[in-house]
Order: sequence, then C-alpha cells, then structure tokens
Amino acid sequence: MARAPLLQLSDISLTFGGDPVFDGLSLAVQEGDRIALVGRNGSGKSTLMKVMAGLVEADRGLRATAPGTRVGYMEQDPDLSAFATLGDYASAGLPPGEDYRVAMAAEGLGFDPSRDTQKASGGERRRAALARLMAEAPELMLLDEPTNHLDIAAIEWLESQLSTTRSAFVLISHDRAVLRNLTRGTLWIDRGEVRRQDRGFGNFEAWRDQVWDDEDAARHKLDQKIKVEAKWAVEGISARRKRNMGRVRALEGLRQERRDQIRRQGTAALAMESGPTSGKRVILAKGLAKSFGDRPIVRSLDLTVQRGDRLALVGPNGAGKTTLVKLLLGQIAPDAGTVTHGTNLEIAVLDQTRSALDPETTLWDALAGDPDLRAGRSDQVMVRGTPKHVVAYLKDFLFQEAQARAPIKSLSGGEKARLLLARIMAKPSNLLVLDEPTNDLDIETLDLLQEVLGDYDGTVILVSHDRDFLDRVATLTIAMEGDGRAIPYAGGWTDMMAQRGGQPLGHRAEATAAPAARAPEKPAAAAPAPRRNGLSFTEKHRLDALPAEIDRITEEIDRLGNLLADPELFTREPVKFRKASEMLSQRQAALEAAEEEWLLLAEKAEG
Repeated sequence: MARAPLLQLSDISLTFGGDPVFDGLSLAVQEGDRIALVGRNGSGKSTLMKVMAGLVEADRGLRATAPGTRVGYMEQDPDLSAFATLGDYASAGLPPGEDYRVAMAAEGLGFDPSRDTQKASGGERRRAALARLMAEAPELMLLDEPTNHLDIAAIEWLESQLSTTRSAFVLISHDRAVLRNLTRGTLWIDRGEVRRQDRGFGNFEAWRDQVWDDEDAARHKLDQKIKVEAKWAVEGISARRKRNMGRVRALEGLRQERRDQIRRQGTAALAMESGPTSGKRVILAKGLAKSFGDRPIVRSLDLTVQRGDRLALVGPNGAGKTTLVKLLLGQIAPDAGTVTHGTNLEIAVLDQTRSALDPETTLWDALAGDPDLRAGRSDQVMVRGTPKHVVAYLKDFLFQEAQARAPIKSLSGGEKARLLLARIMAKPSNLLVLDEPTNDLDIETLDLLQEVLGDYDGTVILVSHDRDFLDRVATLTIAMEGDGRAIPYAGGWTDMMAQRGGQPLGHRAEATAAPAARAPEKPAAAAPAPRRNGLSFTEKHRLDALPAEIDRITEEIDRLGNLLADPELFTREPVKFRKASEMLSQRQAALEAAEEEWLLLAEKAEG
C-alpha cells in the first residue's frame, strides 16, 4: 500500500485583496523528497511555503499532513523577544538533554549560542532559526533562503547536513551550486501556476526554456488561425450570414482564448553605462594593515587593481571583507600603509545591508527624491544622462505601476535588491562595488546581472559567498583567512580552490599560494605571522582554543552516553536511539582529532 504524502495541498486558492496569487493549486510532498522551489521574485515562493507550513490560511482548498508528520519552517525574521540568548531560542523545541544538537549546528553555522538576543544581528538571528530547524529535524523541512548571511564554510556544512538527512525538504535559494548539489525535484511557480518536474535543479533551465518554446509555438499557431478566421469573417460572411454565425462565434472564442493567455514577465532591463574612463591603475595598496584591538583584519597587503578587473573578496564571516573594501575605497584609514586611487574615479556601491533604502519612503521617492538622480521634473529621473519617467523606469525593473507609491517596507527582499540596482545603474560609474549582490535575487535576474557585469567597461569589486556567481564573474580572488592574511589567486572560486589544493579558507596553506593574475610590486601574500615558541599566530590561537573545544565535546559525549544508557530507549524510540548513536560516534571521532591536534601543537610549542 502506497504511503500517504507527508504534505498535500488540494485546490488551493489565495488572494491578498487583488489578483489571485494561486488558484486551484494542488501538490504533494512525499517522504524523501528534496525539492527546489523556484520562480521569479514576487511570484509567490515564500507565500506558498507559508501555506505549506500552515502559517498562511488559503481562501479555499485543503492542506493535509500525514499522521505524525512534523513540518518545520525556517523563519526569515524570528521573534526572539522571549529568549535571553540565541541558544535558548534555538533549543526551545527540543526535549531535555538534547541541546547538544544546537551546539553542533551553531558550530557548523558559525554563531555563538550564548549571544544576547537583543544584541544579535539579523544574520545571527537567521542562523539561530536555521540551527533550530536543523536540531529539531522534523520529517519535512521548509527552507526559505537558508544560505543568506552564511559564509562558504557554513554553506558547505549545511549542504553536508542536508545531503545526509532523512527528512524531506523544500528549498528556496538563489545559490545555483546549493540547488544543483542537493535537489532531486523542482517546483516552478510561473504566472500563478505551479509545475513539477521530478528532476533536480540542474535540469531546470532546459525544462523552463522548453516550456516557453512550446508556449511560443502554440501562441504563434493560434495567432495564425485567428488571422485566417478574421480574414474569412471580413470577406466571406456576407453571402451566408445565418449559416456561418457558429464560425463567427468560434472566432470570438479564439480571440478570448488569446486574451486569456498570460504573457511571461520579461526580464529586468538591467543596463550600466560607464562614466569617464578611469586611469589604467584604479587602486594601488602598499603595506596595507588594519586591526581592531588584537584582531588583525589585514597585514602588509600589497595589491594593484587595474581598470577592467573583476576583484572578488571571499572568506569567513567576520574575516573583514567589508572592512577591506572600505580601506580600498578610502572610507576608513589604515593603521599602516597607503591606498592610492587612480584618476577620474566615479564609484557606485551596492551595500549588503540595504541601508541606502528608507523603509518608510516610497519607491517613487527613493528614485525621484535622490539628488543624484533628480531630473528637471518631479516625475522624472535622470537615467545615465537621459530623463525618464519614474514609473517607466520602475517597470524596467519589473515593478508594477501600483507599487510606485507603495512604501519600501512592503517589498520582498528580492524587490529591494532590484530597487537598489535601479538606483546604482541609473548613475554613470567606472568602479562598481557589490557587497553580497546575489542575496534574494531570482535566477533570471542573476543571469542578467552577470551579463551586465561582463559588458561593463569599468572595474568591479565584489564580495560574495555564491560560488557559482564568483566563478561566472571574478577574474581575481582574494582569500581572507580571518587572521590578517589576504592572499590573491587568479580566477574565481573553483580556480582558487584548485590552486589551494582544495584547502578550505581559514586553514594555513603551508604550500605557497598560487600567483595572482598580476604580480604586484611586492609579494602579494601578507608577511608571515610572527612566531612565538615555534608557532604561527594561527597555530597559537588554535592551541589556546582547543582545551575549551575538547571540554565541550566531552560534555556532549557524556550527555549522549547518559541518553543511550536508558535500556528501553531502543524499543521505545528507535529513531532517537539511532541518531544518538550516530552523534556519539561523530563526537568521539571529533574528540580524538582535537586531542591529537592539541598534542601536536603543544609539542611544537615546546620545541
């Protein structure tokens, strides 16, 4: 007998006071499904996920789950007001004695469970929400942009966990690499309809293009039929009016069918115009150094950025990527060294915090009220030197006319990103700075942004954790290790990892780093860290941190041992017994590795 789906939606219809978001939607999620949920920004992906989670009630239709099925949803903006720390929030739904799951997730995702919720950033709050979901391990996980605010190490940890989980999951993400690596099915929301293909995201674009080609062929065939019937209606109807009224009515039916067809929304009209040509050398940094207290951001960095470069900065969260961008732009002063800018620089910046947008202002005012974009009339903006009506320009970026007077706070994350792109792309520039530009953008807009950057005559500095986007855009990548070392590599993410021999960021590359695309005037890598008792700076820091890590792992092993000591656990809760046994094996291996690493470093320090 076939098993009931974990989740079933039947004949779902939903409106928010206007046109239907969904009408007559039906879908099922089965045990073991790993589904990518894709679609344009504003197509209803997050809304559909909230319907699946039971957080939004449909106007009509049925939502049903199989008996005993837990559905977990990763909240985008979780309410932590009732919790003192991030760890308290993340472990709130766990049975007593199982908070070790949160500690493991926090280690992988890179946040401190003891962090005060009142002081936590938006990224830390989202990582805590993700840790909560991963620790609870429900039978069905609903993940809405889980990789936002994660660095590459945390993204790879999440991939590892999801690739081995027994839970089914539905995943929204802009990160192609994550979608390709994890999914085996695809739900595509397009013009209010949800299509399903039981193949992973790697096949999505070919499938989408085939659907659109078939639509275009059918539309052309219908247009030709209408043309023939309309010609007959004009030339042949008068002689046999009564006998052929059925054919006239059929023509009207064809025309109505054509009117009812919903045209595809076009792609955003992204375009950039370079300002005056900058000098050949855009930025020259010599001996650049910056620390905050005893935490070095960069040490002795020599770097030359030439006109036309696509420079990417990668590294763990907190490594100082945004700080290095500000150093290179001259927005903050270095502790040592110099930064020299070339001539005729006109800089445009896309800020990852979206701080340039006032949530209370309207889209209209965000453009027409910008002094740098203001044209002669209040309803026009200056777009690369040419006046254009505000609404017409907003439509270029896929906004509806009704949204022009709406507050920015009503926009989705992807719509806010498009609005920021509209602002910076209206201004001529020759140095474009993009800090996490891929967050919240849909796949089609990312494709177009990549093409625009490829055609852009100026220079680009890019901060991103999106490996696929880095590979498509970057010509030079600086790896920031988190201890002041900033090492240049030729190419994008895959090229960098090949040159590092696959060694992850944050680990000392004992072999020499691969040369950058251009040899700088001095060695590109930072000067070797000072050694004390035979240890590098990183090794000394690691030796100091290991005892606390060993103690924490030992406590986790003790808790798991106490749990497994219950003689009835296997028969009462076999799934929990199996998972606890797997966790115990993993933690014992981690303890052995940590103890061996401590011994090696201690011996080296004594030597």
